[in-house]
Amino acid sequence: MKKNYSFGSGSPKSFQAYSRGDFDLESGTVKRSRKAKKSAFYPVKMFKSLGKRIHSYYKLHPARLFMISLSIGVIILIVLSVSERRFRMMGNYAKFDVGVDAYPFSKFRNLVMVAGHSVYTSSSCEKVDKEDSWFLESYQKHPGQAATFVDHIRKGVEITADDDDALLLFSGGETRKDAGPRSEAQSYWTVAETKGWFGKQENVRGRALTEEHARDSFENLLFSVCRFRELTGTYPHNITVRHLLPPIAKNRTPCIKDIKGSPTFSLLNYLPESKLLVVGYDFKEKRFKHLHRSAIGFPETSFFYSGTSSSQTSRDAALKGEALVRTQFKEDPYGCKGSLRRKKLGRDPFHRSIPYPNGCPEIEGLFRYCGTAPYPGSLPWA
Repeated sequence: MKKNYSFGSGSPKSFQAYSRGDFDLESGTVKRSRKAKKSAFYPVKMFKSLGKRIHSYYKLHPARLFMISLSIGVIILIVLSVSERRFRMMGNYAKFDVGVDAYPFSKFRNLVMVAGHSVYTSSSCEKVDKEDSWFLESYQKHPGQAATFVDHIRKGVEITADDDDALLLFSGGETRKDAGPRSEAQSYWTVAETKGWFGKQENVRGRALTEEHARDSFENLLFSVCRFRELTGTYPHNITVRHLLPPIAKNRTPCIKDIKGSPTFSLLNYLPESKLLVVGYDFKEKRFKHLHRSAIGFPETSFFYSGTSSSQTSRDAALKGEALVRTQFKEDPYGCKGSLRRKKLGRDPFHRSIPYPNGCPEIEGLFRYCGTAPYPGSLPWA
């Protein structure tokens, strides 16, 4: 404790009992105490130390350090790329998910898809099961062929009627020049209308739609998936696909005079753990189940195919043709090269602009992809 002392009772001077610094007896001076040095910020020291170690390691093993650095860089790029894709996908969901009221069919979860391959040409509503009522390619001109078209349509309607959560989609574009600008999908919708929806009109008609751009079986599946997302705001839980033969109509006069109420949409999309059921000709099962399903990355355990028989007179030729098409899709799973691409271009005589992937931005990459290996990007159902 410091105290002041005076020399006398009347003395005005005072002195410190202890000096403010250390007194040096030899020099007779007062030394000021040294202030403690501030220690360097710990992270700075740590990084400096780490830098020195890396530098030393580099001098000893320059090639090894380069490879380690390169590997770390590649890993970081992969992580950033995957994160960016997922972030963009979620951003697209947020952008397009504008509320339930914006989607006219948001309550439906499942898909029933009938893929068309012919156009109805007759002006009569009474001849839907006659071959001369349809535009047929030479390989389709067999007795009983038209009846198989009607059978596919009926089956699609019946499956939809049994599932209150399902949308029915007829899929197929304006594929034949001589048929005029009328789609396969609209032809099948019209036949169903002519047949009174096979007794299921009240139940099914309001949820029977069309996808009018597909030019082959792979596009029947992929385009329908996109359209369903556009209509419902989500991807379907269950999908039933019914496959039809090629259609085309020569007569421009529709069988149904007023078809303003006929929907002209596409359908479908997939959610994780969703199921897919395809209804079509039995000889096409391998194409859909093993090739097209695999190309879109849909789980095999959730994919189902229900096949129906073709006409007996056309079966041998159909089997030979199917074997050839399967071989082509094995070599070109996405139908974007060679003969499959040329075939698609030939089935677009009116140069229709394909709107997809608008409405299904989450799978835009799948539409752009053209390779022999499975699509490597992220998918909503994967």
